[in-house]
Amino acid sequence: MSLLSKSLRELVRKRAKNRCEYCLSNQKYILGRLQIDHIHPVVKGGSNTEHNLCLACELCNQYKWTQIESLDPQSGKVVFLFNPRTQKWKEHFIWNQEGAEIIGKTDCGRATVEALSLNNKLAVIVRKNWIQAGWHPPVES
Repeated sequence: MSLLSKSLRELVRKRAKNRCEYCLSNQKYILGRLQIDHIHPVVKGGSNTEHNLCLACELCNQYKWTQIESLDPQSGKVVFLFNPRTQKWKEHFIWNQEGAEIIGKTDCGRATVEALSLNNKLAVIVRKNWIQAGWHPPVES
């Protein structure tokens, strides 16, 4: 039995517009159901409140797991990962010219791209196909 109510799950989905809040994959284009992610994991003291929950695709959720911080590959500093509840995606990330890869603009963005493997081989291949279909990149980031 889930600890999260149906209404809370629906609130998270609606707020995220049925997209992964890390890589922006849309629910209608992926095979698995988007998952509810604890931004600050429960095992590290996080809560089941709406302010600690976001929508994530299976790949992002698996890579993130219990991470809350990671190394910025440019500065070498350990920084907190992107938090969809307190930060705006477009302030920390941009799409490359082709639109298939996510580029971190800030230390947080770069660390999140690496930690969540946002440009893993499968994700980039799928995004290239979405581009050909006219589905990607999202108009509103």
